[in-house]
Amino acid sequence: MKRVIVLSLGGSLIVPDNIDVKFLESFKKVLLKNTKKYKFVVVCGGGSIARTYIQGLEKQKIKKKDYFQSLLGISVTRTNARFMTYFFGKDANQGIPHEMKQVRNLLAKHDVVFCGALRYETKQTSDSTAAKLARLFRSDFINLTNTKGLYDKDPKKSKTAEFIHEISHKDFLKMANKLTFKPGQHFVLDQTAAKIINKYDIRTFIVGENMNNLDRLLNKKHFVGTIIN
Repeated sequence: MKRVIVLSLGGSLIVPDNIDVKFLESFKKVLLKNTKKYKFVVVCGGGSIARTYIQGLEKQKIKKKDYFQSLLGISVTRTNARFMTYFFGKDANQGIPHEMKQVRNLLAKHDVVFCGALRYETKQTSDSTAAKLARLFRSDFINLTNTKGLYDKDPKKSKTAEFIHEISHKDFLKMANKLTFKPGQHFVLDQTAAKIINKYDIRTFIVGENMNNLDRLLNKKHFVGTIIN
């Protein structure tokens, strides 16, 4: 049987400003090349589009604002997943999965399955969906983001940010918990995902947008990125 790999594909990689066709073609090439030995579940994030909608409600004095903001984010992740299904030449008329059971059923028929965030739960993003799926399939978890890996500070804001090649689940959880959760947050993994990979000892990799590194990782070669274990 083929091993299952769960990937979290950041929305900032799918649509940084406009759809990054060049990157997505490279991503597609790497995944299809490796389907001889792997099946892939790709959980799509919402990125800047989701944050734009979420911010649109930020100053509104309405009940359940956080809940509505989260629903907006979930909706965008599912739109991105539908787009990626089409980008890979598949017909998504059967629908984008909303539950883990649907992901499992699709994976029995396809080598690559796309989804967004699944059902709403408090203080979770699509990262949490990916971590839960990695636990379900007892798989490694690869998070693809717009930085080459994990840093001790935000590298876009600090010139002194240091790259972290490897970190324990426990220490990563401490980093994640220093942040206060908010819908549409922008950190390599959300706090719930950090708790899940820590609790269930899920080997996790953070890799940037250079798809050569993803290919090298999948083929057990040296790659640039961060290992959480």
